[in-house]
Amino acid sequence: MRRGLLILSAIAFVATKSVAQCRVESSSNEGKLLAFYTAPIAFSMATAPEVLPPWSIRLGAEGEYIPKPDQALERTGLCFTQKSEHTSLSPVFGRPRITIGGPFGFAVEAAYLPPVTIARATPNLFSFAVSQSHHFVAGPVVSGMTLSVRAHGTFGNVKGPITCPRSSLQQSNPTAPCYGTTQSKDTFHPDMFGAEAAVGFAPGAGGFSWYAGAGANRIDPHFQVGFTDANGNVDRTEVVLSEPVVRATVFGGVTAVLRNILDVGAQVYSVPSDATLFRLMGGIRIR
Repeated sequence: MRRGLLILSAIAFVATKSVAQCRVESSSNEGKLLAFYTAPIAFSMATAPEVLPPWSIRLGAEGEYIPKPDQALERTGLCFTQKSEHTSLSPVFGRPRITIGGPFGFAVEAAYLPPVTIARATPNLFSFAVSQSHHFVAGPVVSGMTLSVRAHGTFGNVKGPITCPRSSLQQSNPTAPCYGTTQSKDTFHPDMFGAEAAVGFAPGAGGFSWYAGAGANRIDPHFQVGFTDANGNVDRTEVVLSEPVVRATVFGGVTAVLRNILDVGAQVYSVPSDATLFRLMGGIRIR
């Protein structure tokens, strides 16, 4: 019986070590990195605000360049031995999306990014949104303006070698980071919910609409290491924020609708505390 208790204690100890959790403040480098890589994944609006006909469908896609964080941010040391992380798994991010118009100016949106590897990143992300738009005859131009309020969310994960990519592996010092021959299989969870409001207007008859808006995202990202060293030791440390944080957002852009069938657009989306992104959008409308 005593031997059994010792074995159970040893198993519990190993399990604790393998799934250790490291809680960090949002002001730390680790916390700032978590927030930085949450910003490009935020599910912002795809077009200028508009009242879609009920049961109309828009099939679209978006893409953006992911900027690199400041090198100083990539120096981490709270949860691991201090070293530089290779956090840029892919220089671009994109996803398909669908929008379905509903009655009374409502619309629902969804996007799914399947686990297809791009560069060194393998996403598995689902996003959704519900919006309500209303057109006002008054506004800064003769055609009036359209106000849209929207709630959105994103959850899932992105996998890739972040803590120990192939370029960081070493076999000379067992006590130094990345001692091994197999790169890490790390997982980033950019879980978030948000709300925003935007105003759009079309200054002419050319099909162009301009818009600007602001909102806030409640982010709760976390990151899990997946590295097995040359001695067979497995590191499954989970890095999480000490508590979810709220980030203000501002954005603006332009949408051009061609023959009421095709649309193309560009958007600047900024989380001032973390990152500013430039996004390109396009879609096909089915009435």
